[in-house]
Amino acid sequence: MERESKSCIEYHAGQGQDADGARLVGANDATFGVIIVGDPSSATKGPNAAVASVGRLEVVATPIGNLADLSPRARDSLAGADLLAVEDTRRTGALLSALGLQKPMVSLHTHNERARGDELIRRLQEGAVIALVSDAGTPLLSDPGFDLVRRAAAAGITVRGIPGPTAIAVALSVAAIPAERFCFEGFLPARAGERRTRLSSLAREARAMVFFEAPHRISETLADMALVFGPEREAAVTRELTKVYESVYRGTLANLAERSLREPDWQRGEITLVVAGAAEVSSSETVDAAEIDRVVAAALVHLPASKAAALAANLTGCSRDAAYETAVRLAAARR
Repeated sequence: MERESKSCIEYHAGQGQDADGARLVGANDATFGVIIVGDPSSATKGPNAAVASVGRLEVVATPIGNLADLSPRARDSLAGADLLAVEDTRRTGALLSALGLQKPMVSLHTHNERARGDELIRRLQEGAVIALVSDAGTPLLSDPGFDLVRRAAAAGITVRGIPGPTAIAVALSVAAIPAERFCFEGFLPARAGERRTRLSSLAREARAMVFFEAPHRISETLADMALVFGPEREAAVTRELTKVYESVYRGTLANLAERSLREPDWQRGEITLVVAGAAEVSSSETVDAAEIDRVVAAALVHLPASKAAALAANLTGCSRDAAYETAVRLAAARR
């Protein structure tokens, strides 16, 4: 698609040149400079014409709820793109309508990403500018787009990030949980056994952890976390971030699990969960036998002896052999 040939203005921090070689005017490290980008058609002239003809993939972050959070740069990216590759054409269509834009779109989701990528890479190589958009937030963070970005980068196509909203950063900022270091775990497995296995591998994770969860599974997930991480571990459940009914619930995992069962609002909306990291245990510390017994006994209610032992070893720092001996002893006592 042919684009209008007119100048535009972008703002960048620092001085020098941007990725496309446009010169900054009057900028320094403490101020914003203005970049004047000339007629795009001029990029196809001269000795660098072959390089300039290659297009660009822009990974565009969109609001997670509040339309006012869309940056001017993101709107300009959507307006200037030849094509939008979107997770759901209906969701992005509603966003474009609210912005007063009309742009061609193709769907790019989990089930068609690989197949559709061939056509999108071809369009990029022919000079198109494509904006990659998910339903909400920053693409690739538990959203489609990774395969396209990787293939574009491998093909030598410029991939530019247009930063903006992400539920991960918003949740961390309001959770009131130490987050100097954190890890993002996305969605946990839906099946209870697989979910507990994944959680057990994170039992000694010292960084704050961020999870996405479906509202109809939040009670089960919190209960499993209380079992695996311990009932007194601090956490925060954030719901409908940036939207009208934004809610943040803070407390221990046991307290949050109990509240989720009696407060119906927890079963609605989009949820991001932040869990405090485990306290670091010195290698010189001894493990309390009574603590091993307590953890193994709780785990045996839901798990066979081998898995209960593995979970207890992760939680307490004891050896797996010691935990298994405890599991066998307690399981035999229950018969």
